[in-house]
Amino acid sequence: MSRRAAAMFAGLCVVWGIPYFMIKIAVTEISPFVLVLARTSLAALILLPLALSRGALPPVLRRWRPLLVFTAVEIAIPWFLLADAERHLTSSLTGLLVAAVPLVSVGLALLRPDGDRLGPVGLAGLLVGMLGVAALVGLDVQGAQVGAVVEMAGVAVGYALGPLILSRWLADTPGLGVTTASLAICALVYVPLAALTWPDRVPSGKVLASIVGLAVVCTSVAFLMLFELVGEIGPVRATVFTYVNPAVAVAAGVLLLGEPLTPATVIGFLLVVAGSVLATRRRRTPEPSPPATLPEAVGSSGSARAAGRGTGSPRPEPECG
Repeated sequence: MSRRAAAMFAGLCVVWGIPYFMIKIAVTEISPFVLVLARTSLAALILLPLALSRGALPPVLRRWRPLLVFTAVEIAIPWFLLADAERHLTSSLTGLLVAAVPLVSVGLALLRPDGDRLGPVGLAGLLVGMLGVAALVGLDVQGAQVGAVVEMAGVAVGYALGPLILSRWLADTPGLGVTTASLAICALVYVPLAALTWPDRVPSGKVLASIVGLAVVCTSVAFLMLFELVGEIGPVRATVFTYVNPAVAVAAGVLLLGEPLTPATVIGFLLVVAGSVLATRRRRTPEPSPPATLPEAVGSSGSARAAGRGTGSPRPEPECG
């Protein structure tokens, strides 16, 4: 890995580990509806000129039906549920629960007739990961927070469904176009919803900074960094950072917000990440005779792992907080 790729990799580990910290700050003064509108509209405005200059939107808009479904399950619904859940959960616990998305992806794959079957290692990983989630929910969640945990389950399901839609109906479209169009559509949908809960006064500086950070750094810049990183080191190696994000989320919550670091948090984190790595590990298959061209390797979980098979270079579509 080159120094440039290593720097982008380290950057992604951070910028997709801190959204939960920023969301926690933002929802203290604005509603989840307003937060989603602000984040998606600003990010869309930043990415739109680049998407237009590269002609990335027309191929995506021609697939408007799957695009709408993808927007709903990957951004519009999960980002609201995530923000609403963080009104009751710590940002570190939220980040750890999102880390269970690969486990949900594996579970959904098992339900498909053409889905991969888990081997012993994969099955063990799934069980270990579920045990980690159980440890987090059973030991770190109070009775009043159960509703928020249910919302996080909805986030995990949405983030797991998004890559399936992307890989089946949008895989040959530009990832930049999918990202920009999805953000713009989501922003338009949230305009009337945000208007109903618009704050009576201008939010504080820390809230405004969190909104700008979410839109500019954790969405626009992060996607552009990912596109470059995948083009340099490939989609599978690039998405290893998704296993580092939970640790960054926990560190940000503990160090910047003073959230507690409990034994359950540590144990749950280790079990969830270990289970996700094992459950999504690709089984070795007998190597066929070398073909004329080798197909691009694509990972098995998370939106970033579902992408890249389009026009030209790999174009990923990751989930983020």
